[in-house]
Amino acid sequence: MYLALQIALLLAWVPLNVLIIAALLRGDYRRYPLILAYVVVEFLATAAELPAYWAAYSHTPQSEDLRNLVYWLDEAVAQVLIYAVVIGLIYRATGKLRSRRLIRVCLTGGALAFAAVSFGVHYAPGAKVGLWMTSWTRDLNFCSAVLDVVLWGLLIVSRERDQRVLLLSGALGIQFTGQAIGESLRQLASQHHWYLLVNAGSVLVVVADLVRSYIWWRVFRTSESRIAGRTLPVHRASGEAPQK
Repeated sequence: MYLALQIALLLAWVPLNVLIIAALLRGDYRRYPLILAYVVVEFLATAAELPAYWAAYSHTPQSEDLRNLVYWLDEAVAQVLIYAVVIGLIYRATGKLRSRRLIRVCLTGGALAFAAVSFGVHYAPGAKVGLWMTSWTRDLNFCSAVLDVVLWGLLIVSRERDQRVLLLSGALGIQFTGQAIGESLRQLASQHHWYLLVNAGSVLVVVADLVRSYIWWRVFRTSESRIAGRTLPVHRASGEAPQK
């Protein structure tokens, strides 16, 4: 049952990410190169994981270790890229702020420092990679979620809101929340050998990523001019006359 659900989610996820890549290559990749890099790497990582997962289900010797190694290598690369994506969106959102340099330095430096400290706390030489990587990636998801909330705040208070960045960051917020809850469930359930709850956490992570992919596809399949046309500058939407 769990295997069938995984296959169904994968069959929905793969074409959706292909559609995102195709939509970005029509021109938006110039504005969002980090998002394109993240989606492409995520797609290639999934393709690389499939043989390892199939070997694990076939009970090939040492297949479990190979699957875990491939999974956590891909997860580390994905975390670096998603950090870059969020920071890149913050750079776009702060482009017209006077204090943009201070905001960018503080947020970027704080995010990198948090990742380094969390790695130092959880890293356990000699232990299985999954034991400490689960805690580290959970912390990174939490930090990414905090950065995403900051990004939302910057967009909300902006006089002219970037509707696209608002939708992209909202989709990331769904992904981060689902991943944080799913990773916590898996870690808690693994300690008590509640394998049904472990599987539920894994499914939640995939579903959150699927929802984020769907929203991103909807954003990039719509031209930027059509999205901008739905949103007026704040001073006009509120009924105020534009200043001369």
